[in-house]
Amino acid sequence: MKGRANGAAVGADTAPGAATHGPVDLAMSTTGALDPAGDECAFSGALTSVGGQDPIDELIADWRRERPDLDASALGCFARIKLLSKNLAGAADQVLSHHGLSPGEFDVLATLRRSGPPCTLIPSQLSALLMLSRAGMTNRLDRLAASGLIERSLDPADRRSFRVCLTAKGLAIVDAAITEHAELVKRVAAVLSPEQREHLDDALRALLDAFQ
Repeated sequence: MKGRANGAAVGADTAPGAATHGPVDLAMSTTGALDPAGDECAFSGALTSVGGQDPIDELIADWRRERPDLDASALGCFARIKLLSKNLAGAADQVLSHHGLSPGEFDVLATLRRSGPPCTLIPSQLSALLMLSRAGMTNRLDRLAASGLIERSLDPADRRSFRVCLTAKGLAIVDAAITEHAELVKRVAAVLSPEQREHLDDALRALLDAFQ
């Protein structure tokens, strides 16, 4: 579930009613809220396309009218990326809640799971992979251990450290959660042809490279 690389829950640190606009104000507060009924990745009716146009097209047209000096040609693309990310993150949080996990807890379990048998890492490895402080990792590990999803044991190679291993219960839960999440993403991606997905992947990879 890499769309949420560091496990930050959407809106987790935001007070009710507070503005949530990103670095570029695209008036996102007026469009694209998750359907409160809980349908996975369902947009509110505000995003219904009419005649090939959607509210983001209207938003860009407004900026072009009000600020013709600005090059707004790329704003629509990034507004849709932001909106898609917001909705996918919200839907992913719903999936995790079905399994009693927070996004941060899932990230730890998923990192252990994808390391392969015996699904064991040391805390410093987990911290580095998840870009999390040692203290933050300790808090997550404490919660997961209390839930019986991981076990900690002394590292025979370094008695000052210990190993973190998935339990059978943890393995079952993370496998169920990642399976449900993969099905969710598959349903969303079904609107694209294989060629469109490949081109989108290439384009997004190029955009990410611009931040390296």
